[in-house]
Amino acid sequence: MKDFHGIIFAYSAAPELRELVGVRTAASLPFCGRYRLIDFALSSMRNAGILDVGVIMQRDYQSLLDHIGSGKAWDMSRRNGGLRMLPPFGLPEYHRGNYAGTIEALNAVGSYVRDIPQKHLVLLLGNLCANIDLTKVMEQHKHSGAEITAICADHTPAQSHHRYVVGEDGFVTQVYFDRTDDGEGLPSLEGYVINKDTLLKMMDDCRAKNLYRFHKDAVAAFLAEGGRMDTYVHPGYAVAVRSVEAYYKASMDMLKPECRRQIFPADRPVRTKIHEEVSTYYGETAVSRNSLVADNCMIEGSIENCIVFSGARIERGAKLRNCIVMRGGIVGEGAELDCVIADKYCSFSAGTVLTGNAKLPMVVPKGSRI
Repeated sequence: MKDFHGIIFAYSAAPELRELVGVRTAASLPFCGRYRLIDFALSSMRNAGILDVGVIMQRDYQSLLDHIGSGKAWDMSRRNGGLRMLPPFGLPEYHRGNYAGTIEALNAVGSYVRDIPQKHLVLLLGNLCANIDLTKVMEQHKHSGAEITAICADHTPAQSHHRYVVGEDGFVTQVYFDRTDDGEGLPSLEGYVINKDTLLKMMDDCRAKNLYRFHKDAVAAFLAEGGRMDTYVHPGYAVAVRSVEAYYKASMDMLKPECRRQIFPADRPVRTKIHEEVSTYYGETAVSRNSLVADNCMIEGSIENCIVFSGARIERGAKLRNCIVMRGGIVGEGAELDCVIADKYCSFSAGTVLTGNAKLPMVVPKGSRI
């Protein structure tokens, strides 16, 4: 799609993710054994033919840079255009260190946005776990005559969200903010296709009035002035990962075949940084039930309803249930873990017993030794 340019918001750390974002942004969270959350936004754009993409960052983005690199895995490493990483403080007046909202983040890279040659922009969250058919969204946007098309979910999210009320003409008439349950309107996934001129006007208006928020300031004013906003309902799995509970639930959902089919459809592959590693070794005493295990692991203990990343080692007699063990984790002999999220390179000595629960999983920070 030559008329479309992508922007991914990867600046949010989401404090409710606690220890998981101590050294990274939410968009670079490891997910499902081999991916990062930002892979879904990048892959959705790549599958729709969007090869010019800007990634807005803020802080703790080293892991994001390491993962994305030049964008080669998504075919975005190009001499002209392609992937652009956008660090903070693009303008002198935005040197405060923390973006107060999405509009401020866009204004901080305002010169980049103004130089975009395409007429339409696709905006996605970097921490949205969803495989969106953007080709359909972009086609609908072009044919509807709307200035903005909001991507919405076909179900009510468990966390706080905005809802768009649609009138008889098919355009949005009202937006409800920070809803936590069912109600009137369609729940927003905070993804948009928007005309470049419309976005620039919203950015300029908010900047002139010292406003920072995309929805409560820019979108609300746009609708109040009679702007035309269409909606597209994404029919598949979608979760914005903003808390430990949301991350854990989304990860456990990937153990369900139906959820995996929606996130990893054959016609819209999810691309990621390639790690060429050896196959996983299963010992004579190994037991694996309903688990996802990456390459280069050594499994000699028992795992059930677990997600195990590459390079992990589960030693003889260890018992893991409902756990996430990230890259390089070591679980010693006879250790028992239940509802535990072990960040990268954690090690658990022999006989360790740790127990959390699905609503409040125990998080072990990166590199911990227990």
